Amino acid sequence: MAEAGKLYPVILSGGSGSRLWPLSRASYPKQLLPLTGDDSLLQETAERVADRARFAPILVLANDEHRFVVAEQLRSQGHVDARIVLEPVGRNTAPAAAVAALVIAEDDPDGVMVLLPSDHVIGDRAAFLDAVDRAHALAREGMLVTFGVQPSHASTEYGYIKRGAGLGGEGCFRVDRFVEKPDAATAQSYLDSGDYAWNSGMFVFPVREFLAELETLNPDIVAACRKAVAGRGADLDFIRLDAAAFAESPADSIDYAVMEKTDAAAVVTADFRWNDVGAWNALWDLADKDGDGNALIGDVVAEDVAGCYLRNEDGGLVAALGLRDLCVVATGDAVFVAPRARASEVKALVERLAGAGRGEITSHPRVHRPWGAFTDIERGDRFKVKRLVVKPGGRLSLQRHKHRTEHWVVVEGTATVVNGDKEFTLQRDQSAYIDAGAVHRLENRTDQSLHLIEVQVGDYLEEDDIERLQDDYKRG
Repeated sequence: MAEAGKLYPVILSGGSGSRLWPLSRASYPKQLLPLTGDDSLLQETAERVADRARFAPILVLANDEHRFVVAEQLRSQGHVDARIVLEPVGRNTAPAAAVAALVIAEDDPDGVMVLLPSDHVIGDRAAFLDAVDRAHALAREGMLVTFGVQPSHASTEYGYIKRGAGLGGEGCFRVDRFVEKPDAATAQSYLDSGDYAWNSGMFVFPVREFLAELETLNPDIVAACRKAVAGRGADLDFIRLDAAAFAESPADSIDYAVMEKTDAAAVVTADFRWNDVGAWNALWDLADKDGDGNALIGDVVAEDVAGCYLRNEDGGLVAALGLRDLCVVATGDAVFVAPRARASEVKALVERLAGAGRGEITSHPRVHRPWGAFTDIERGDRFKVKRLVVKPGGRLSLQRHKHRTEHWVVVEGTATVVNGDKEFTLQRDQSAYIDAGAVHRLENRTDQSLHLIEVQVGDYLEEDDIERLQDDYKRG
């Protein structure tokens, strides 16, 4: 439905965030993690554009694998009217923006959208909204607007935008040119000149003009995205694009596909304390620190340590002695250690682990499901022990296994169990045995989380030994 005069917020949530491994992984990337506070980066982004006096309901483009987590995180904040479009394959930001523009244009062809990556941190929301209002005014005049962040230092981690002629409003300019990440000397020259801003990767576009410009500059992208949107289908509350059509789109970024080629590019410069959280050193910059310059997060004890980022997530105690300027990140199944200045190079390690087929780059020990989550505790040749947490109202599929038995022990909450032709409840300290081949289901009908221990025994214990007979979430 059209929302006249309001901005249409579009959140791009398709990235993998490999430079924040081992915390960020393909199945649960950085935008879904609470890296700087209690909320995830996605939730922080959504809250930034939650003012319904200024913004229409949120549109999110997300990886299909992350759909239930994205939906749950938005729902928990009250964004019940958010629309989630599922990208069947990654095609970079230009096709994602084209899909968003096409969906919005169906309701409001004269609408203006604000495109936001889901993994940025903004420290000054008021300054950000002021910049958005200035960009909105330029977009209403047909300009394709990006945000340039006033640089605080000569960073080599960001691309830059050189400002051109002024456009009348405060901090509003034509774009002279975009430049790639520079070396240190060039970055210093940009800072000294005062003519350059960091390229934030955020945009405000009038959908009609954006689509027309993209069609002129990259018609193959628009053609594929039109087919993908026209062939879309509903899947629960999600919008599922035509996968074959979307896969035909060339992969390209908004900068390369449009902004570096168009004559309508404008930049609004501002200082809203922006950080793209691209590497562990960025999180050290953002974190509260002790008197020795250490950011200590989780169960960490440090003695004679200075300038370090020490983070413990779901691991045992991390105890550090005599360290200087290091990054140490511990999870339940991996520990990453590097000089803080080189922590962004973790991507090379991730590629090496991928080549070796290591599962640690893909999944956490804690695996999220639409009904809750499970954590692998221990595994042997013919057994596996898990901890399951079923959220209030959560229900697993009606299923059976060919190769394993299961024994459930409730440790907290109340479980409703289907086992064969029987249905019954289990309280704390009670258990149930599920034989191989038995049709069964686990459900939490209460308003409190259900915690239980599951012991699997059998000659094959992988997740694909699940035959789903009925599933609320339409999984195969």
